[in-house]
Amino acid sequence: MTNKPSKARARVRQEMVADPRVVEAVVAAVHEQVPVYAALDDSRLPEVRAIAAWGLDRLLHLWATDSALDPADLRRFRGIAAARAADGRPVQAVLRAYRVAATVLTDEIAARAPDLVAADAFALARMLLNALDTLSEEMATAYAATSEDLAGNRDRALRLLLDDLIAGRHASAGALTDRSARLGVQLPDPYCLLVAEPAAEGGADMSFEAATGLADALDGAGPLLSTIRGSRAVLLFPAGAVERAETALDRQAWRGCAITGEGLDRVAVAHRLAADALDTAPAHAHRPGQVLTDADAHVLALLAGHPAAAPDHIARLVLGPLADPGQGHLLAALTAYIDRGSANAAARELHLHPQSLRYRLRRIHDLTGRDPRDPWQRLTLDIARTIRP
Repeated sequence: MTNKPSKARARVRQEMVADPRVVEAVVAAVHEQVPVYAALDDSRLPEVRAIAAWGLDRLLHLWATDSALDPADLRRFRGIAAARAADGRPVQAVLRAYRVAATVLTDEIAARAPDLVAADAFALARMLLNALDTLSEEMATAYAATSEDLAGNRDRALRLLLDDLIAGRHASAGALTDRSARLGVQLPDPYCLLVAEPAAEGGADMSFEAATGLADALDGAGPLLSTIRGSRAVLLFPAGAVERAETALDRQAWRGCAITGEGLDRVAVAHRLAADALDTAPAHAHRPGQVLTDADAHVLALLAGHPAAAPDHIARLVLGPLADPGQGHLLAALTAYIDRGSANAAARELHLHPQSLRYRLRRIHDLTGRDPRDPWQRLTLDIARTIRP
């Protein structure tokens, strides 16, 4: 049995769709009441908000017109379920989020419904029960099918895992752990995120075969994930295998940036740092057999005007042990060398024998991994000693 849609329902629907506070109330309730959604980082909330706005509009339309979910709606819900299976968000949590949203929707309608009659309330209850029952069945089926497909194609599933880490599409640390366990892989911690590309300027999209070749060169490095982003390969592996990665890149005439100082909850940050570093690093910053590091990436971000860390953190990344109070004599030697432009001039300023000054420069190289005589590394050292507290 259906009721003739009332003008009051249409008015309430129009008012609610036009009020952005309704969507925010839905998002806030889901974020507060569903633990998996409470753990979402800020990068995921726009997606939740967009889905909430679409769902709110569709459910209000069904109520105002006394209609049911159509095939396009069901395709959208199946697509959402497939995406949640790929990013590891449990289907039970997703369905609970829709139930919470339905409760908020009911409360918001009640607050705006002085002209509604009992038939309108019954129509709302019937619509919500039917819609929740239908979308639950459709989404559970799509979620299971996608999970089975991902489990059957492990290589693709592992690529999707890294893709989602890079994009920040992980619901929580627990969901990430569960997803990794289902795929039979333990994410390395600490890890290295390497973004690499052929040294020759080309710009063509990277092939999976080329990225796989680089991954094969790191065989034995431990748990390893790889994917591609445009003209670059992206690999995630244990941090201790950085030197092996440098050798592999040198052998293939590639260059790269390796980030090792970020946690598993910040793989997206690590990727952005590495990719931006490759975008902005001058040619002389790339050395055969070496990759750009966290320190290089943070200095480049600072020079580009969008630092990803505080100045004192960047300085310590570059200077390493040189920032310790007990190494003040080496820092003084570095400062004199940079300011005066030569070892002899720096030695005269510090009243040292030139050989003593050169010895201190070698110690600086040993402690920081940066040679003050190399133009790019001298620049990073100069910036670091300038911005340190």
